[in-house]
Amino acid sequence: MTDLDSRPVRFGVVGTGGIAATFTDDLALLGPDTPAEVVAVGSRTQESADAFAAAHGVARAHGSYDALLADPDVDVVYVATPHPWHHPVALDAVRAGKHLLIEKPFTMTGDEAQEVVDAARDAGVFCMEAMWARWNPHVVAVREVLESGVLGDVVSVVADHAQWFEHDASHRVFAPELGGGALLDLGVYVVSFASMVLGTPTRVTARATPAFTGVDAQTSILLEHESGAHAVLSTTLLAKGSNRAAIVGTEGRLEIDEVWYAPTSFTVTPREGEAWTWDEPHEGHGLRHEAAEVVRCLRAGLLESPVLPLDETVAIMRTLDEVRAQSDL
Repeated sequence: MTDLDSRPVRFGVVGTGGIAATFTDDLALLGPDTPAEVVAVGSRTQESADAFAAAHGVARAHGSYDALLADPDVDVVYVATPHPWHHPVALDAVRAGKHLLIEKPFTMTGDEAQEVVDAARDAGVFCMEAMWARWNPHVVAVREVLESGVLGDVVSVVADHAQWFEHDASHRVFAPELGGGALLDLGVYVVSFASMVLGTPTRVTARATPAFTGVDAQTSILLEHESGAHAVLSTTLLAKGSNRAAIVGTEGRLEIDEVWYAPTSFTVTPREGEAWTWDEPHEGHGLRHEAAEVVRCLRAGLLESPVLPLDETVAIMRTLDEVRAQSDL
């Protein structure tokens, strides 16, 4: 038995933005079977850290990232900074001997992702991308449907992630220096979903429309796979879309309702026979499930998750690299 088998896994949150707040609040919904808690928060200013800690019931507030990484009571560092800081903070955390849960996109580029993965493996610390959709109950059920074979051979995957944002150059989604743009902030969801279903593509075709700041406002992606299957993906900052996803196979189709990446329902329609719907009640936003996976893996002695292996995370980042290259981003 390790120390982590007998006590809660202690998370330290780096960053004080919206996703950090949602993760911290949702973590409190974990049950006794997967004990975990946020024990510290780190920000670039003490004021921001203090405000976050007070608002979300976090015991310790650190006025720098380095101070949080030096906290001996932190087991896992949850990196929730703007995208460009994922890579340097992750490497610093590895050097500090901390396990890692890194918000998506994992890094800004595939090369950065590989560097973090190599460092974590060399140091023997756990590392995982916080693609929270992978562990939401309905997506777990989707994988079970795929494994059952009832859809037959998958022919296509269709998914969109489309949100409206007010045109504000200071907002992170429009700011180039903060890794803004539809692709890295929203498109990573649909690319990861296609990867979960079909694996790494053999060919990428992409087009993008720039926003007023030069980042991509809208990007459309076609991924081709060795099996002949296609993934047709889209993302935009300009309008709220259907935010649905579908998997179409030779024997049936599976359609995920709005909002497909958050806890929701789905319907399976066989080519022949009656359609049926998966729909179960869910409390909270769903981010706690990725934390539960971290706890499960650490207690099992795993250094990466079999649900989202690190090599797949790197491959997803390489696909995003190719999309950006074709879109002059």
